[in-house]
Amino acid sequence: MLSHNECAGYLPQCLAPKGAPTTGRTPRRERARKRTRRDNRAAITVPPVRDLRRVCVFCGSSDGTRPGVAALAIELGAQLAAEGIGLVYGGACIGVMGTLADATLAAGGHVTGVIPGGLFSREVPHEGLSDLRVVDGMHERKATMYALSDGFLALPGGFGTLDELFEATTWNQLRLHEPRKPITLLDDDSFWDPLVQLLDSMTDAGYVKPRGRRLVQRASTPVEALDRLRTFEFDD
Repeated sequence: MLSHNECAGYLPQCLAPKGAPTTGRTPRRERARKRTRRDNRAAITVPPVRDLRRVCVFCGSSDGTRPGVAALAIELGAQLAAEGIGLVYGGACIGVMGTLADATLAAGGHVTGVIPGGLFSREVPHEGLSDLRVVDGMHERKATMYALSDGFLALPGGFGTLDELFEATTWNQLRLHEPRKPITLLDDDSFWDPLVQLLDSMTDAGYVKPRGRRLVQRASTPVEALDRLRTFEFDD
């Protein structure tokens, strides 16, 4: 027959007499909880962080009428330089394009411009860039900027900005180039609101699939925009 102390060793700790020795074994329920916690930790996946060596920025060759856009371009240029990210853009020295390039260079950043030779009379090429590439036409310009960059930002601009934005988006949607490159709209004054509403309406009407709508992200600061480029995950 077992003694009182021997019996106490077979009881759960909460039921064992006060001061009675225990077996030192973890109760079954607690062991199960620990296993569950380990399994949950193992199931958590950390989203990949994309290495941004160069970022292409689509923007206008005009200054526009919104003074805040120039300030945002200057802030973006300084942020790119501070993070050691090279700028790829359309190569002009005028408008928002010129403001962005000048700000990046002034902060010590590297700037690559890509401009078609036939646009020299309209988009005056920037003579102070780290690297200026003259190409034959608009399609080669967009293909070169895509190949050089790890992601795309779109500051406010006109038809040319939209053309570049939507061609890059279409290439991502159709997977015409690998790896695909993330895209983010950047504004801090509601400039892109009408475009975002249009994209949402196209999705609601069934012309754009939800997974396609995700291809165009949005941010209101350069830091947020670059973070979105780094962490965006494409649907398979």
